[in-house]
Amino acid sequence: MSYSYDDQNIFAKILRGEIPNDTVLETEHTLAFRDIQPQAPVHVLVIPKGAYVCHDHFAAEASEAEIIDFIRASAKLCDMLELSPGAGHDGYRTISNAGEAGIQDVPHYHLHILGGRSLGRMVPKPE
Repeated sequence: MSYSYDDQNIFAKILRGEIPNDTVLETEHTLAFRDIQPQAPVHVLVIPKGAYVCHDHFAAEASEAEIIDFIRASAKLCDMLELSPGAGHDGYRTISNAGEAGIQDVPHYHLHILGGRSLGRMVPKPE
């Protein structure tokens, strides 16, 4: 699959320092910052610094170092934000939207980490 990356998207501008953000964690390949329109008491966006459009693009084309850094940064965030159920906290939800049908607002791969309250079912149970 071939992806066309728009380097004028808001996350690309954040990565270039053109738009400020509330950074929570930054590593060699990953940036995490608070969402400006949080949907939960804790709502952090985790983005790779590379030009990837969505999850499958990142998973298929990112280097092993980028993938490992992104996943480990996500784990560190869950601990830092006191969300990890393995540490005795209440838990969290991760969401990544892709494409028009997935309601992806920004065409740069990003992972939402949400927590701090019960989030209810993501998809209602069939009746």
